[in-house]
Amino acid sequence: MVHNTTHQYISIFYLVGIPGLENFHYLISIPVCFLFVMTLLGNSIIIATIKLEPSLHQPMYFFLCMLAMNDIFLTCSTSLKMLAIFWFNEHWIEFDVCLTQMYFIHTLCTFESAILVAMAFDRFVAICLPLHYSTILTTAMVIKLAVIGLLRAVFIVLPCLFLIKRLPYYTSYIIPHTYCEHMAVVKLASANTLINRAYGISAALSVTILDIWLIATSYIKILQAVFRLSSQNARSKALGTCAAHVCTILAFYTPALFSFLTHRIGKNVSPSVHIILASMYLLVPPTVNPLVYGVKTKQIRDRVLSLFSHLKITVY
Repeated sequence: MVHNTTHQYISIFYLVGIPGLENFHYLISIPVCFLFVMTLLGNSIIIATIKLEPSLHQPMYFFLCMLAMNDIFLTCSTSLKMLAIFWFNEHWIEFDVCLTQMYFIHTLCTFESAILVAMAFDRFVAICLPLHYSTILTTAMVIKLAVIGLLRAVFIVLPCLFLIKRLPYYTSYIIPHTYCEHMAVVKLASANTLINRAYGISAALSVTILDIWLIATSYIKILQAVFRLSSQNARSKALGTCAAHVCTILAFYTPALFSFLTHRIGKNVSPSVHIILASMYLLVPPTVNPLVYGVKTKQIRDRVLSLFSHLKITVY
């Protein structure tokens, strides 16, 4: 006997927010809103400063502009829905909107990693091949590196969408998360998700391992070149130009590592901690980056201070 069973496919998901801490969502929204505002303000200042200061029209600062713009898009993709959940209880999200948010978040994270690799390459050329810096890192090369990084991000995340689209969803619709994360969406499918899981983890690991290897290789070469310098002052100056970039790398990869380890190893860690770490991974680096470059990079710091002093004089 053949049984004709029809299923009502799910067209809308329910984002819980932070499981177990629903009663504290309004309080949690305060640091989230603060990080959101600081990200928009800090990165906008970085972009405006680089645009207005001709002396900053160099490859290093063009990459920094890309990083700042990417961080603005990333925080908007994440924070706006979080705040809607925390402030207005807007937990529901349409299936296609959820996939769109997921795609943008993962694409922007992948592109950010590519920008950090490009910035490491910039420092490698500046310190190890200073006489060839202007001929290697031309405007055309900067554009090529940006386009390659963006295309890699676009096409490596794109299969995730098609693989999810082929899955049936008709039993679970509750996502215990603050945003539409790839594995959180995959787990709700009413079918075998082995292909989705395998592609997701292989894509994430391949990008992370390759990019960290490229960055590490650049800095090994940089350290070798720096310690060959005879002058202590020259060593300090060379390492000083890398300080902001190293801080940015740590701010980006450290939360990602903690989030990954708690998901894979920390079986006894509560779901709320998992979600908080995953959220901080997307919220903290975009806030930290402009602060790091504002403090560590003298040209940016001086230009920002001069702009604010000019505004102060104008007001008075």
